[in-house]
Amino acid sequence: MTHERKNGLTIAEKDELWARFKSGQSFVAIARALNRRVSSIYSIVREHGGIIPPVRRRAARTLTLTDREAVSRGLSAGESVRSIAASLGRAPSTISREITRNGGSDRYRAVAADVRAWRAARRPKASRLERHPSLHRLVVAKLRANWSPAQIAGWLVVTYPNDPSWHVSQETIYRSLFLQARGAMRRELTAHLRTRRPMRRSKHATTASELRGRIVGAVSIADRPPSIEDRAVPGHWEGDLISGAKNTHIATLVERTSRYGQLVRVAGKDTTSVISALIREVQRLPEGVMASLTWDRGQEMAHHHRFTVSTDVAVYFCDPSSPWQRGTNENTNGLLRQYLPDGTDLSVYSQRDLNRIAQQLNTRPRKTLGFRTPAAMFSESVAPTR
Repeated sequence: MTHERKNGLTIAEKDELWARFKSGQSFVAIARALNRRVSSIYSIVREHGGIIPPVRRRAARTLTLTDREAVSRGLSAGESVRSIAASLGRAPSTISREITRNGGSDRYRAVAADVRAWRAARRPKASRLERHPSLHRLVVAKLRANWSPAQIAGWLVVTYPNDPSWHVSQETIYRSLFLQARGAMRRELTAHLRTRRPMRRSKHATTASELRGRIVGAVSIADRPPSIEDRAVPGHWEGDLISGAKNTHIATLVERTSRYGQLVRVAGKDTTSVISALIREVQRLPEGVMASLTWDRGQEMAHHHRFTVSTDVAVYFCDPSSPWQRGTNENTNGLLRQYLPDGTDLSVYSQRDLNRIAQQLNTRPRKTLGFRTPAAMFSESVAPTR
């Protein structure tokens, strides 16, 4: 059983994943250590709401594989159910049910029976809030009132000091939110948490090692030439990632003068995947069409130097938390949501699909362009370079 795989990881690898997550390592660091995609690691952690799953153990009263092998040998030797039960110190009814549920005397196999029992034991147990509907309704009401789980847990103790049935720990509330709640209910309630995170984070987690917002060698947007700012010269682009369901992403590129856009399929949000995809698509453009690219401070552009060396395109970075500095790109991302609504799994779209969507956007007239199309404007700006 130690080599059994689930979600593409062995049990040992999953143990390592959770140990690293508990120690506060980032998804990128964990993925690198396990040689897996970041999206795969994120999906596993998200599935469990960021809560480390308990180690499964057999209950002392259940039959072990050794017991089942004894049952199999007894049946092969023609022993009665009572005789087998007596040799194992078990009730005859226990052995009888074991044999019946696993094919009967003629078809009973110890290993198959043991595997079936182990899988059948994985039944979701009702949480405390599920067993206490009135308490559940009260907790939900307080969450909707923007109370934190810690506030709710403390308030219940003060309000019902002599009735433990109305007490619930903040950890139980978090588990109910991240493990039991599903779909729209989960999204609604987690939106009331102060952090609005879709999962619990390790108390040791830190973004310090990720240099969030601090890109090595980044050139600030403040150092961008004035000709880029006033859109007087074509060839200057803005870029960003938009996110979808299941931790999927695509990159968007928009030329500032014409509003011409391109969509780029990326394998993941990590900088290697994003930079490689951008290089691939930008190198398909006519030479000289892209002179600069302005991006936000996301770590997906940490390897911006590789992008510049491969494409001869200068990269400028916005100030932290300043999306308006990429206004053209932000506007285009808003228009894209008509084709790619929030919650869409973006991994199902091929590059050809994304090109088709970009073409539709580029051939729609824009008021800001005097109702000309981005495609027409872009074609005029590209013509001299061909």
